[in-house]
Amino acid sequence: MCRLMPPEAGQTSKTNGMTEQPPIRNISFIGLGLIGMSLLRAIKLSPLSRESKIFFQGFDPCFTDSDRTTVEALGLDRFTAEKSLLYSADLIILSAPVEINIALLEEIKQFAPPSTLVSDVSSTKSLIARKARELELNFIGMHPMAGKEQQGYRESHEELLHGRRVILCDDKGVLEEPKGRFLIALLESAGCTTLSMNAEEHDLVVAKTSHLPQLLSTLLMNHCGDSISKTGPGFATLARLAGSPWQIWRDIIATNSDNIAAELDRFAVELTALSEEVRSLNLEQLESRFDEANRLYQTLKEMNRS
Repeated sequence: MCRLMPPEAGQTSKTNGMTEQPPIRNISFIGLGLIGMSLLRAIKLSPLSRESKIFFQGFDPCFTDSDRTTVEALGLDRFTAEKSLLYSADLIILSAPVEINIALLEEIKQFAPPSTLVSDVSSTKSLIARKARELELNFIGMHPMAGKEQQGYRESHEELLHGRRVILCDDKGVLEEPKGRFLIALLESAGCTTLSMNAEEHDLVVAKTSHLPQLLSTLLMNHCGDSISKTGPGFATLARLAGSPWQIWRDIIATNSDNIAAELDRFAVELTALSEEVRSLNLEQLESRFDEANRLYQTLKEMNRS
């Protein structure tokens, strides 16, 4: 795993008195929810996007006329359902639930030029990367490590991604090509940091650090449901993810079930061991757990400050 820096080759430059066109001049977002619109707004306001005069268009099948007007005020240059327009972009970012994103790849293969770069913001990567390889698409999986339990474009904000990591999954060297390099530069210009890993490693990591915490929060809330009127702010902090909607998590669990189940099994072993330590008053071992957790928490805070 490595950090990707925005290379100078991704920037616009002047040659013989003429300005070289950036490799990405228009971006289509398909799905305009919390992450899609937050990413759009962050990139739109970035210095590189303004310098490059990037055009942003998008579509969401659930939108009303009022929704369209609102997202245009938030930064979308054009809302369109015309496939000839949507799929002709230099970069297409799929921002729907992951199973819908996977299904859309067939349509992109049919309508988009071969030069189009395709990406997505799904929380799992192995299945969509495999489908993109089968269709021989120029594909970079993208996962902004940001979010909140509320969903929808009305909850979006450009600051949601500021300072956050964006994991990029590339199995074909697309990140080293002009559009891939320019995408890195755009994300960095928007205030994100980028990490690279393959799709399988990504799904293993997020099963532990994202999907497991979500399910533990859900389980905790259900377990304590008869006592929540007596809880304090500490419980609310730990249970925050229990507010996440099932319609988002259904696809995540369906496309990463083996990894998630394995992490639940491992955590169950740890939970059993912890129960035995508490029952036997093994205070020395419990102190060791607290000390290690405190140390790791300080590391986490420092990482989020940098």
